Amino acid sequence: VQLVESGGGLVQPGGSLRLSCAASGFPFDHLVITWYRQRPGKERELVAGISSGGGTTSYGEVAKGRFTISRDNGKNMAYLQMNSLKPEDTGVYLCKAESAEAGVYWGQGTQVTVSP
Repeated sequence: VQLVESGGGLVQPGGSLRLSCAASGFPFDHLVITWYRQRPGKERELVAGISSGGGTTSYGEVAKGRFTISRDNGKNMAYLQMNSLKPEDTGVYLCKAESAEAGVYWGQGTQVTVSP
């Protein structure tokens, strides 16, 4: 399974970004997708997850009320819509894909910087 994240960048506080995770190498609709983030000097933390069919989502405390996870199985893509961004949201956002058949795979991450 190969995962490529995109959509990060520099945004002002209060702004929005939409991150994308493109997957290949395995039937996408068999994979559970989870977004994590790695902030400087902090442990990796869960942001949001979505079931293989897209019917179930879950969110970490950092995301509740501001971020939305979604997926398009026809395009082999998962997304993280991030609104009302804060400077403390700055970090590398990583996509993880997993299934009992495929195992666990990580992308390289995309940098998000929230700064005036």
